[in-house]
Amino acid sequence: MTRRVGAVRRRLFEREAELAAADEALDELIGIPPDGGTGHPRGALLAFAGHAGLGKTTLLTEVRRRATAQGCTVLSARGGEQEQQVAFHVARQLIQPQLAGASEAALRMRLGSWYGIVGPALGLCTAEAGSPPDPQGLRDGLDWVLTHLAVQKAPLVLVLDDAHWADPESLSWLASFAPRAEDLPMLLVVAYRPEELPDHADQFRHLPGRAGQRPIDLEPLTVSAVARLVREWLGTHADDTFCRECWAVTAGNPFEAIELIAKVRDRGITPTASGARLLRDLAAAVKGSGLIARLERLGPSTVRFAWAGAVLGTEIPPALAAAVAGLGTEAAADAADRLRDARVLTGTETLEFVHPLIATAVYRAIPDGVRVALHGQAAWCVVDAGLGSAAAARHLLETHPEGDPWVVQQLREAARETLRAGAPEAARRQLARALREPPPPQERAAVLYELGCSSLLTEPATTVNHLRAALDEPIADQALRQGIVYRLSQVLAHSDRIGEASEILAREARLTSDPRTRLRMRAEKFMWDAFRAEEPESPARSRRLAKLADRLTGRDLTERYIIGLRAWDATLRAEPAPVALHHAERALKGGLGWAVEDRGFEVPALVALTFLFADLPGRAEELFAAGTAEFERQGWRGAHLSFAYTLLAYIRFRRGRLAEAEDFSRAGLRLAERVGPRTPAEWYAVGTLVEVLLARGCIDEAARVAHDHHFGDPFPAAVTFPDSQTVYGELLLAQGRTKEAAAELAAVGRRLDARGMRNPAWCPWQLHLALAEAHHAPERARLTALDAVERTRRYGAPSGVGMALRVAAEVTGGGERLTFLEESVLQLEGSPAAYELARALIALGSHQRGSVRHQNAATHLQRGLEIAGHCGADALAATARTELAVAGLRPRSLHAIESDALTARERTAATLTAQGHDRAAVAAELHTDGEAVRRLLSAVYRKLGTSEAGLAHSLAAPPSTPEENTPDIRILSDD
Repeated sequence: MTRRVGAVRRRLFEREAELAAADEALDELIGIPPDGGTGHPRGALLAFAGHAGLGKTTLLTEVRRRATAQGCTVLSARGGEQEQQVAFHVARQLIQPQLAGASEAALRMRLGSWYGIVGPALGLCTAEAGSPPDPQGLRDGLDWVLTHLAVQKAPLVLVLDDAHWADPESLSWLASFAPRAEDLPMLLVVAYRPEELPDHADQFRHLPGRAGQRPIDLEPLTVSAVARLVREWLGTHADDTFCRECWAVTAGNPFEAIELIAKVRDRGITPTASGARLLRDLAAAVKGSGLIARLERLGPSTVRFAWAGAVLGTEIPPALAAAVAGLGTEAAADAADRLRDARVLTGTETLEFVHPLIATAVYRAIPDGVRVALHGQAAWCVVDAGLGSAAAARHLLETHPEGDPWVVQQLREAARETLRAGAPEAARRQLARALREPPPPQERAAVLYELGCSSLLTEPATTVNHLRAALDEPIADQALRQGIVYRLSQVLAHSDRIGEASEILAREARLTSDPRTRLRMRAEKFMWDAFRAEEPESPARSRRLAKLADRLTGRDLTERYIIGLRAWDATLRAEPAPVALHHAERALKGGLGWAVEDRGFEVPALVALTFLFADLPGRAEELFAAGTAEFERQGWRGAHLSFAYTLLAYIRFRRGRLAEAEDFSRAGLRLAERVGPRTPAEWYAVGTLVEVLLARGCIDEAARVAHDHHFGDPFPAAVTFPDSQTVYGELLLAQGRTKEAAAELAAVGRRLDARGMRNPAWCPWQLHLALAEAHHAPERARLTALDAVERTRRYGAPSGVGMALRVAAEVTGGGERLTFLEESVLQLEGSPAAYELARALIALGSHQRGSVRHQNAATHLQRGLEIAGHCGADALAATARTELAVAGLRPRSLHAIESDALTARERTAATLTAQGHDRAAVAAELHTDGEAVRRLLSAVYRKLGTSEAGLAHSLAAPPSTPEENTPDIRILSDD
């Protein structure tokens, strides 16, 4: 393959097809189409698979040379057998050289909000205070960085050699990113050994690059190629028998053939048939035991230096290798020279093994005890050289436990750094090794706690075991014990074991003597009990919560959490909405952080939902938008962001913005699917999406989503929003399975009523149950609906009252139906619930169609049609058109989609109303009548996302567009 080892450029044999594929990809990357002429740049993927020694590295070196010659920016990296446990080792090789020379200010400007997320992983900065990013958030950040590099430095060629040895964090990221290369000015070239490629990079085996082809397999050289290689090195007089034997003993492996030919030349063997008899023994010295025997002949100092290099891996600093080997400067320099001459090492300022096969052979030849000792020595030398605990950790992982506190200290420091860089699995390995050392007894609980935190996102069941074990240890530090309790309760609750979470907190609250700690634990217990679907003493808990919250001032976060929980409890129990809103406002004074490191986001979310169900969705959306921004700043793009997007979708659904709600719920579901099946995040996302699809009339699609995600019994032990079993009953009802629907919804009623959760504005199970019962038990349906009306009147949110009245009308006959429908419209006109208003208007118009109020029917149907169209409620709009057609009326042309900006008349009506003027005064000011004012205000409430109760706040807030409260979900698209 080359004239001399280490030459700048190697000649390639029988790789014409591979190079042609690379040339074609490079031409397309710079905009040269296959048929010549001009074209648009197009990205591509190239994957080369081949066993060890088949020339992958040489091929990629030539690809890099050709890319540079074409004016491309080249990023390159190489996996290392000894560096596989170093998180983001490959990612740093690829990206760090492009950014490392910039100042902190320049980096912050260049990376924007991603600076604190990707910077630590890439070794560009230390991690900032606060919780680390989750793995998905970090991968999204790395995607963003690489995408921007591809655009800013186009055309870009990314080359990854020995991908099978890349660290898991980098490899899983690149495997998921790879399909995007075709949509960017980027050529991604990867080479790997197929038999050693790990499962998490299996996507590389199926890269869709080069017109859908599979990775290109490198084949051994043929007899003729080896003959050309021999004659190029040894002269044209090499006979055919000799050349064929060279091919036979190396099986056409290019690396082995080159090494064999070099040995022939060094020994002065004549390349004839007589010399061919010596080749088999000579070939054995090229690899395995023969290579080691050759190395041993170089002397013990040289062997130790080679061993040290093999332990250190790739890019070996000579001074560090000398320290590990225990050699002085001159002895190390002499050893390096000997190894270069023997074609074992190459390089000067930084050393590297000539081929990974040699590095592997040398490493595996080190006696076990010596290898362990060398790794221990390497750890000490790395720390002594100032390279840090994280660099030393990979060596400590290879040592035997000896009860050394220094080892525990280094591994814990490395794990903290690694975890904050966004690599929890690597941190988990380091802490598990620290635990086996073992740590001193007084540190064991702390190590178990840190180990539990590192496995929180990946192995929740294991986390529970570690944290329970930590609590069983003697703990002098009470702050540590409290941290363990809070973390354990969180992971239990998020694993659908809320009852256990509550019990842990109750037990520990009884054991603590500190009143503030006890209050915090009571707050946490109140919170998880609020989510328990089968809480045994819910009414009693509510009374205790109300008594406690009423005497707290909100002086710290714990008190504000308790007050916020009081607001949510009032909502669930249908206390008057002003009571719930009063406590929600108290909770917000002083702030409720969504991304506080040792607390969840549940209470801030519940406070926001308190505003939603009290007909102030605009206020709820402001709070959720702020929370989403906090999640994104932290790099939390897994379950946290899934919940945020899903609940934003639910807010949009409640406002009647169904198309936007569907987009958000699908984005939330995509994120939830990354987290795992049947997790709380998925229950929320699927339930919301199903409800939105039903509102849009997409019953079959809703059923498909439910089926694909196993949305049904058994339902989660936690309360969800919307309630999963209620949504499932609603789906059954939409499918015409009324008896099954009634059974499910009645079960919801028994579950919630026993807990005192009696607010149909939050969970409208009674409304759906009444509709299901109407088919086989009409009188019971009527009583169910009237009870729901009574409950919503007690709560007092206009949208809830209006929904209940519409359903009561549907299951009631006679004159009551018209009365219920007219009041339903009046209530809903005072709310921001556009979709529900459209339903009520169309129901009222349909009822009036055959009566003496024929003209009123046309007005209601036309108005309902317009609002349904604006909502994206296609099936409801079709119903309105049908009703108009039956009445012999033609629908008027729909107005343009209404803007959220208030018209001058709407703003005047809103301002006067917020100032306390009655409708007659507003009508006089606008020179119109009360009916026109009512409609103006109805439009105001829908646009601002408020009812009259929140009108003053909404008008005082700076004007905004929906886009300002809308996170960018394009990165989550399927494209």
